[in-house]
Amino acid sequence: MDLALWIVAGVFGTAYVVGGVVKVVLGRDRFAGLGDSAAWASEFPPATFKVIGVIEALGGLGMVLPGALDIAPVLVPIAASGMALYMSGAATTRLRRAEYGALVGDLVFMAACLFVAWGRFGPEQWGW
Repeated sequence: MDLALWIVAGVFGTAYVVGGVVKVVLGRDRFAGLGDSAAWASEFPPATFKVIGVIEALGGLGMVLPGALDIAPVLVPIAASGMALYMSGAATTRLRRAEYGALVGDLVFMAACLFVAWGRFGPEQWGW
């Protein structure tokens, strides 16, 4: 189980970091021009879009680094829970825009975050 949690946290954490860095570096207008699944970006002010990128990058780092460095590993399930809430906002935006194909990806990311949060918050992690 521990290996599965590490793999899921590593893969999805890395995806969040890469996605966040892309949002910060490219900016809203260039990101929105990448395709239909990125058109949502034009609905947000540029500063808000950058904050979204920073949240993604920090959340992705929070899903991996505290556990890998063994410094405050309780932050891993907290970060995973936060990213699941973040993805619920993304899913809401997809529903509002009727982007059902992209919604599936958001739900997969949300499920992965919930899996990590559940596995790392679980009683067996704390010796109960």
